[in-house]
Amino acid sequence: MSDNVYAVTKIVGTSKKSIEDAIDNAIATASQSIKNLDWFEVVETRGYIDNNKVAYFQVSLELGFRYEKP
Repeated sequence: MSDNVYAVTKIVGTSKKSIEDAIDNAIATASQSIKNLDWFEVVETRGYIDNNKVAYFQVSLELGFRYEKP
C-alpha cells in the first residue's frame, strides 16, 4: 500500500426510491467533478413524509478522495 493523502467532503443524496438509490445518486453526481473517489461513509439518514408515506430518502455521506502525487 502506498502512502496516499486524502481529503474528505460531505454531500447529500436524495431519492424517491430507496436509501441505496440516494447513495448511488450522490456518488454518481460527485464523481463527475471529483477525481479519485476511494470510499464513502453514511453519516446521517433522513426522509421526508408526505400524506403519511415516505416521499423521499435523504442520505448524508462523507466521501474520501485521493490527492494526485506530482
